[in-house]
Amino acid sequence: MKILITGDLVINQKFNAKENIDDNVKALFEISDFNIVSLEVPVTESKSSIIKTGLHLKSDKQSTLDVLKSLNIHVAALANNHIKNYDEQGVLNTIEFCTSNNIKTIGAGKNLKEASTTIVINTPEGKIALINIAENEWSSADEQTAGANGMNLIKDTKAIQQAKKENEFVFVIVHGGHEYYNLPSPRMQEQYRFYAEQGADLVVGHHTHCVSGYELYQGTPIYYSLGNFLFTKSNPNDEWYTGLILEVAIHDGEINTKLHPVKQTKETFVLTLLKDRAKDNVLERVQKFSKVIIKQDELWAEWNKFVTLKSRGYLSYWSPKSFIKNRYVVGILNRLRINLVNITGLALYLNLMRCEAHRDLSHAVLQERLKK
Repeated sequence: MKILITGDLVINQKFNAKENIDDNVKALFEISDFNIVSLEVPVTESKSSIIKTGLHLKSDKQSTLDVLKSLNIHVAALANNHIKNYDEQGVLNTIEFCTSNNIKTIGAGKNLKEASTTIVINTPEGKIALINIAENEWSSADEQTAGANGMNLIKDTKAIQQAKKENEFVFVIVHGGHEYYNLPSPRMQEQYRFYAEQGADLVVGHHTHCVSGYELYQGTPIYYSLGNFLFTKSNPNDEWYTGLILEVAIHDGEINTKLHPVKQTKETFVLTLLKDRAKDNVLERVQKFSKVIIKQDELWAEWNKFVTLKSRGYLSYWSPKSFIKNRYVVGILNRLRINLVNITGLALYLNLMRCEAHRDLSHAVLQERLKK
């Protein structure tokens, strides 16, 4: 029994799957028994975009369908930060698009109950439960509104434990992490290991637009990021164009995993399965990251470097100048390196995030305000 799991798929322009996907890639998916892709973009005609930072992404419907069909995709994992870019209608349209083309969906729904539903695939090796969750960035569903299955440790733990009682295997697919950072944060590692302790037989991550390493924790393979699979949008970062396909083989109750590196060409996005030295180069990088992951002191050292790198940008996010709409004024403040924050203000922000009661109330107040 073989299953393939990919990183993020976004086809937001015309794309000829027949010509631009290497036959070796197609052959790999053809001989696999079950294929799962992270569909990180709504398939919708809706023009009702949500208020958010960053890009609003939308699929090219026909090209997306051609890619999914050419790769024999069985399940689309929809829990991600872009699925709700075009509001609830975009989420519902995407689910309808998939189901009407005989592709199952996980990780999104018309409300949180539906979005958090575990799906089960029956195989000769036993039942495999699939759980798909995403960090709470712009797209999460709630009790009344459509969206993604947002990360909640209590909810997710119960889902894993219940799935393990009822099935032979539990696969947890997570959309999260830090963009262009090739390692998990120490918090991520602790959380993904906790999923394994609760019964997950495999934990797989994506979202970071770059490949990461992996570890075997108490018998459970944890892959922290598969990177982009196929993303038809140009990017100055070379990491964008390299990804990993995870092959999961199950035989007599045992799980074995294998990575297949892939590469997109810049501008034309031709997808190829890497071979020979090019393949080895990617796998050697993955091994380098993996060696850091299993050493706590090195993982923390790299994390502290990353925090320092991002410090100035994040202080700007928390600055009152975020509320200034005049870009010329903001430009002057940036050139002068003025963030308009002080120690008292930063202490307040930290407490609003750190204290559960304050965080709950802050979340509710801001959410209601945005609705107005």
